[in-house]
Amino acid sequence: MTSRFTRTFTAAPNHIDALGHVNNTVWVQWIQDMATAHWDAVARPEDRTAFFWVVVRHEIDYRGNVSEGETVSATTWIEDPSQGAKSLRRVEFTDSAGKRLVSAATTWAMLDRATGRLARVRPEVLAPFRA
Repeated sequence: MTSRFTRTFTAAPNHIDALGHVNNTVWVQWIQDMATAHWDAVARPEDRTAFFWVVVRHEIDYRGNVSEGETVSATTWIEDPSQGAKSLRRVEFTDSAGKRLVSAATTWAMLDRATGRLARVRPEVLAPFRA
């Protein structure tokens, strides 16, 4: 089982598009912010020093939206198993009533900071993210 990481976001005026709700590019930024915050909060210091992650793929389902001033709760977790240098992360955003608004599956690749090359995701790197 994987532990979950939660954070809230509030829609600011600069997040709003011509339709009066959070722009899709903002949702993508929030997805990336969740992954980064989770890594920074949970990863072992030696892994934060040795590795970094890049997005390989985003798959996002939009089921609703929020307007300026509204807050969403975001939850993220890493799905098993990693495959080579790749790891799948899930992110879900819900409104104040608990309705799922946006869900994402993002594939990330881990790179070695020293070489800039792909690095196999070893079990000990993901161990801190397990419940």
